[in-house]
Amino acid sequence: MINLEMTMLALSLLVCTLATAGFLLSLLIKKIELAKVSTWILAIGFLFLTLNLLGAAIHSSGWDNFGSRHFLSIYAWTISGIYLGLQLQTKTRLLGAFISPFILLFLIAAVGQGSDKNLVPPEWQGWLTTFHLVLAIAGEALFVLASAAGAMFMIQNNLIKHKKPGSLGRLLPSLGDLDRINHLGLLWGFPLLTLGMIAGAVYAALVWGSLWPADPKVIWSLAVWIVYGVLLHQRLAIGWKGSRMALLSCVVFALFILSAVVIRFCFSTVHNFI
Repeated sequence: MINLEMTMLALSLLVCTLATAGFLLSLLIKKIELAKVSTWILAIGFLFLTLNLLGAAIHSSGWDNFGSRHFLSIYAWTISGIYLGLQLQTKTRLLGAFISPFILLFLIAAVGQGSDKNLVPPEWQGWLTTFHLVLAIAGEALFVLASAAGAMFMIQNNLIKHKKPGSLGRLLPSLGDLDRINHLGLLWGFPLLTLGMIAGAVYAALVWGSLWPADPKVIWSLAVWIVYGVLLHQRLAIGWKGSRMALLSCVVFALFILSAVVIRFCFSTVHNFI
């Protein structure tokens, strides 16, 4: 079973590499047809990754032997699944040029991890932990999508603003579609992350006797939640959209990634089992 898992993971990495190369090449040679083919290739990679995670779930017997490799694979699986599902509605194929590199990075990191280290220590395992991790991953995956749409929005808007759309401008998704994706990423990502954090807070209260332990990862997560909450509020209540929201989504996501890396490698946290 383990050999089958690794085979599926290796195949998903290979196929995702091909899809990423296809998406980037489609931008270079300005051919939407190549992006369409790359979307189908990514779908095959998603299938291999699904089989990999199903095998891991069967082999793990709950959280046992469910390690950092699987955690990173779930991130890649979630992002690719959300993007592929979105294609049924918007047909924004070239957005894959911004999304697939994230998926590929998670898969590369996953291949470099072992499965002998449990994702969650035995004493912390339970349904609340599962709820917390699954919802947090889904929320963060939607933020990846929102920032990618924001980045492509700024490129397209800049081309239109300078009246030099050319063949690239005609190839990129419309501003309306990109703004809609940015909106959906924030609209669904924030409540999912909120529910995930509530589950984590309830678990902390039951196990540690505190809703918000003084842990760098918890403080960072709360800060991220507040900032994204402000963005969503400004979008829904004030009506921010377009280039302003696209830029802010990219800036906030860049700070989110930077903070995550700094906390992971520079601070001691109870979440260092990931």
